[in-house]
Amino acid sequence: MEIVPLGPGFAAELRGVSIQDVAAGESAYAAVRAAFEEHSVIVLRGQDVTDDAQLAFSGRFGPLEATKVGSAGYGSNLVILKTLDEDGKVVQGDHRIALENKANQLWHTDSPFKKVPALASVLSSRIIPGRGGETEYVSTRLAFERLDPALQSRLENAFAWHEYAYSRGKIAPDLASPAERAALPPQCWRLVWKNPVNGRKALYIASHAYAIEGMDQKAAQELLAQLIEAATAPGGSYTHSWREGDVLMWDNRATMHRGRPWPASEPRYMVRTTISATEADGLEAMRPLNAIDSGR
Repeated sequence: MEIVPLGPGFAAELRGVSIQDVAAGESAYAAVRAAFEEHSVIVLRGQDVTDDAQLAFSGRFGPLEATKVGSAGYGSNLVILKTLDEDGKVVQGDHRIALENKANQLWHTDSPFKKVPALASVLSSRIIPGRGGETEYVSTRLAFERLDPALQSRLENAFAWHEYAYSRGKIAPDLASPAERAALPPQCWRLVWKNPVNGRKALYIASHAYAIEGMDQKAAQELLAQLIEAATAPGGSYTHSWREGDVLMWDNRATMHRGRPWPASEPRYMVRTTISATEADGLEAMRPLNAIDSGR
């Protein structure tokens, strides 16, 4: 397997290995897992990808997350990210699907609003627009390492609240349905996630974060905004231009990502699987030490 660096200090393309190799072989899995822990974003191009192949590949890395209520693919382990309605036509800009796609263009990490957050996400391209629709990534690990040591120490002992409805409310007040609000109450996690494999630490932030335990709401949101701005400063991102057959996997503990716009008239169809974090991924250290309220 050849590892080709892509981004500014993170992200790499893996050549000479397939998702089928990883699903079937221990040595291929071990090599890809090591690359994932080191580079945070890994790219495999030209894959023979089907739903079953993606599920088999993703399942090697940990338990698969169930798709949440309200999402295309609910009741399975597949999240369908599309611009098409039930008749296969591209939706209009005010359609719920279009608004959800717009929400995914906010800087975010997947599933911090769930009772078990995500270790990683795997995204494959099935139908891509003629231009646009890239996915942009930044390393919150590198962002943490750039912070002043005093601020690093302060953040390591802080906890942030995350809520799905909060980020969706930035796009439209009722974008999160009552069923989604009921199924996804706010969750609290440490602001810094330490990777137990290599000991490196990363900010655990993004658009779902709305409060910091023990801080005034306004001050907390100002601090969160400053951290996101620092992490997403120009020159620090990797932008992936999709081709059919691409499979990307990223570390939700150590990155943020966002979708980029594409022509509203063009179809786009992507499939995501999400791998839940476990104790081996540093999850237990992220939990609050005692029961605290929602920060509201």
